[in-house]
Amino acid sequence: MTLKALIFDVDGTIAETERDGHRVAFNLAFESEGLPWQWDIETYGKLLEIGGGKERLKHFISHYKPDLPQKQPLDSFIRHLHQAKSRYYAKLLASDAIPLRVGVKRLITSARQEGVRLAIASTASEENVRVLLDTSLGQEMASWFEVICAGDMVEKKKPCPDIYLLALEKLNLSASECLAIEDTNQGLRASFGAGLKTVITINDYSKNQEFYRANLVLNHLGESNLPFKVIKGNTYNKSYFDIELAEKILAEI
Repeated sequence: MTLKALIFDVDGTIAETERDGHRVAFNLAFESEGLPWQWDIETYGKLLEIGGGKERLKHFISHYKPDLPQKQPLDSFIRHLHQAKSRYYAKLLASDAIPLRVGVKRLITSARQEGVRLAIASTASEENVRVLLDTSLGQEMASWFEVICAGDMVEKKKPCPDIYLLALEKLNLSASECLAIEDTNQGLRASFGAGLKTVITINDYSKNQEFYRANLVLNHLGESNLPFKVIKGNTYNKSYFDIELAEKILAEI
């Protein structure tokens, strides 16, 4: 089967946005609202088991039981807080504080040159996804992503497969024609549930997770002068991930 599209996760996959972006933005939002909350790196790692920023806030409030301001209903309060967080996140991206992960820009460029379509399947809000793509890649390259499935476009977020199924529907392609690129077991469960072969690039939060359903697990996508480290899978003598390797993985039985 010929590779027709790459479907990227965003946070932690395209850029190290979780630890140095979303977490920092949440803490800035808490401070701006006068809340004595602080999500350290370890706490945020635990909260990442919950897909979606608003859902993460709701889980934190229900399980950690912090003191709440008695100003408005809980759902309204969470929406307001998440909007404030999104504004801080956009400012962090605009300041170039969050670089792309190794090999991402090269792979996107190669896909474009070789006629492989590009899509996004993320639990982040569409606004945050588009800001990241525009600031990190530039608006022209960001426009190469013809399908962006994000945020509240589906009722059930990762690890449910709904966001990937929506991406496949919008691409009008079968799972056998696409390859997913993820960074966590939660994302892998979603892509695998949609029938997609999946490449994992681990990060600090996911490096100890189990990826037995992944077709390939790497520390990053690599460059010609910066080879990846193979954690699991066959790289067919490649030292960096490219379209040729993607097609070989897709052809695996």
